[in-house]
Amino acid sequence: MLVVNNPVDLREQIGQWRREGRTIAFVPTMGNLHQGHLTLVEQARRHGEKVVVSIFVNPLQFDKADDLANYPRTLEQDCAALQGAGVDLVFTPTPELMYPHGLASQTFVEVPGLSGLLEGALRPGHFRGVSTVVAKLFNLVQPDLACFGQKDYQQLALIRKMVADMAIPVEIVGVPTVRAEDGLALSSRNGYLSAAERALAPELARTMHWVAEQIEAGDHHLPSLVAQASQRLDNTGFRTDAIDIVDADTLESATEASERLVILMAAYLGKARLIDNCVVTLGA
Repeated sequence: MLVVNNPVDLREQIGQWRREGRTIAFVPTMGNLHQGHLTLVEQARRHGEKVVVSIFVNPLQFDKADDLANYPRTLEQDCAALQGAGVDLVFTPTPELMYPHGLASQTFVEVPGLSGLLEGALRPGHFRGVSTVVAKLFNLVQPDLACFGQKDYQQLALIRKMVADMAIPVEIVGVPTVRAEDGLALSSRNGYLSAAERALAPELARTMHWVAEQIEAGDHHLPSLVAQASQRLDNTGFRTDAIDIVDADTLESATEASERLVILMAAYLGKARLIDNCVVTLGA
């Protein structure tokens, strides 16, 4: 497994694989890897002859300096896990290599609409940072396909739209959320949980599935369901940040024409902000 941090070295290796006619699958990450990331790698290996993983804590997508400073960085362990998973190349650039002229003068890629909805409204600038870095990584790696987790539902929708709008020749593969046995969605942020908090954490998914069951049973009064779910979480020990039930295809308010809804959950448990989602098909 090659580990490179310089875009020049990356492009040299990518060029060699391209000349050999290899298909390239890409998994962008911010490191601190868990089984969810390794599942993305497994999917990438099924689709591509060569698998590239990036590890880059992207400063553009953090709206709080403390969150950026405290984000776990576990490069040595991550590389060991990726080598065991059969990855061919790991790209580990620094912010100085990715943004050589500084963040203030960086060209941005912004997806209108989706960038300012829901999570984007709570974290201004976050999705602009995501779309900018992913577009740059796509230019550097030039993959045939890239794998993203469905746990970050809005991010996946954003990347799909960016690729379509900008005619980027990359197939986007959405990979189902990986969960622990008790239902908790795997996330790097789960590492912030104390033992007591970890025991409570599956209530987020249970509450989400309770909402889905009510919708499937015919309760379509969404504001009431959101209020009940928020109260249920808060009574358990969470601090609800946002619960949204929206059209799964547009991420805008549901209408009578909506065929699918997505339940988007975000709540704090101690220091950790946990997210989850599930899609409900109406009339199924």
